[in-house]
Amino acid sequence: MIWRAGLLALGLALPAGLWAEEISPAEAAAAALEDLSQARALLEAAKGGRARVEALSETVRAYEAGLTAVRAGLRRATIRERELSLKLGGQEEDIAALLTVLQARGRLGSPSLLLHPEGALGTARAGMIVSQMTPALNARADALRDTLVEVSTLRQLQAGAEQRLQEGLRGVQEARTALSQAIGDRTDLPRKFSEDAVKTALLIATAETLEAFAGGLGEISGGPLDTAAHRDVFERKGALALPVAGRVLRRAGEADAAGITRPGLVLATRPRALVSAPVAATIRYQGPLLDFGTVMILEPKSGLLMVLAGLDVVYGRTGEVMAEGAPLGLMGGKEAAVGEILTQVGDGTGSDLSQSLYLEVREDNKPVNPESWFRTQRED
Repeated sequence: MIWRAGLLALGLALPAGLWAEEISPAEAAAAALEDLSQARALLEAAKGGRARVEALSETVRAYEAGLTAVRAGLRRATIRERELSLKLGGQEEDIAALLTVLQARGRLGSPSLLLHPEGALGTARAGMIVSQMTPALNARADALRDTLVEVSTLRQLQAGAEQRLQEGLRGVQEARTALSQAIGDRTDLPRKFSEDAVKTALLIATAETLEAFAGGLGEISGGPLDTAAHRDVFERKGALALPVAGRVLRRAGEADAAGITRPGLVLATRPRALVSAPVAATIRYQGPLLDFGTVMILEPKSGLLMVLAGLDVVYGRTGEVMAEGAPLGLMGGKEAAVGEILTQVGDGTGSDLSQSLYLEVREDNKPVNPESWFRTQRED
C-alpha cells in the first residue's frame, strides 16, 4: 500500500521512547504482559506448609488477573491498529500527494530552482506561498509519522504477545497443580463438626428442592462457629467480594433460556477459574446435589447459608472451617490455548466466559437477593 511505502520515502524512524509514553492501548497491553512475569515471580516465591496454600492462591489469582488484562489490552491494541490502518487506507491518495510535495521540496536546494519566470516579484510571491505552506505540510508529515509509528508499535506488540501468553498459561496451570497438591497435604484446618455420612445421604435422597436440603442441614450436627478470627458477618453485609472473577450473567429472579427463575445470581467466569471463600465459614456440604451439579454450602454464621453450585474441583471437607479468601475449588471447562485467545482477540471479542457459577444466599432458610450481600457491578 502507498502509506507503507511512504514510511521509507519520508525516512521516518521508530523512536523507542514513544512506545510506553504516548500510546495508551499499547501501554495497557504491555503492562498486562508484564503482570504475567510478576505472577511467575510469586509462584517461585511460594513456600511450604499452610503459607504455601495462601501464597499459591494469590499466585493463581495474579495469573488470572494478568491473563484477563492481557486479553483486554490486546483487544484494545487490535481495535486501535485496525482503526489506524483503515484510516490510512482511506487516505492513500492524499498521502501520495503529500509525499510528492515533500519530495519536490527536497529538491529545492539549487538557487536557480527558486527563480520565478516573472522575475523578482514573482519569485517573492512564490516564496511567500511556500513559506505559508510549510507549517501545514510539516504538521501533516508529523501526524503521518506518528500514525505510522503507532501502527508499527501495535503490530510488534501483537507479534510478541504469543510467547508471553504461552508462558502465562503454562504458569497458571503449574500454580493450580501446586495449589491442589498443597491443599491435599494440608492437615491443620480446624473442624467444627464431623459429617454424618448416613444422615447426609438420607437427606440428599429425600430432599426434592434446595430449600428442603438446606433446611435439613440444620438438623445434622453443627452449632455456632467458634473461631477467634470470626466476626459478625452481618456487619459486612453488602461489602463482600464475589467468590470468583467474572461478571453477573443473570440476576436474582431473571429467567434463563428455558424460562426457569432462581433466587440467586449466575456468574459468568472463565474455565478453571479459582473460587474462593468470600468470608470465614464452615463447609456444611460439598458434593453433587439435585440438578445443581457439584455444590458447596458454606455457613458463615448460624442461620446464614451461602450456596455455590457449578464447581468442577472442590477443596476442603464437610465440617472444616475455611478462612476468608481460602480456595474452595476450580471451575470446569478447558482453558483456551494461545491460538484460540489470539483468534478471539482478533475477532474483537477477547472473552471466554464460558463457565457459570450459581450463587445463592439464604437467611433463616429463606433465599435473599445475593446483591444485598455482595458487591456487584450493575452494568453487565
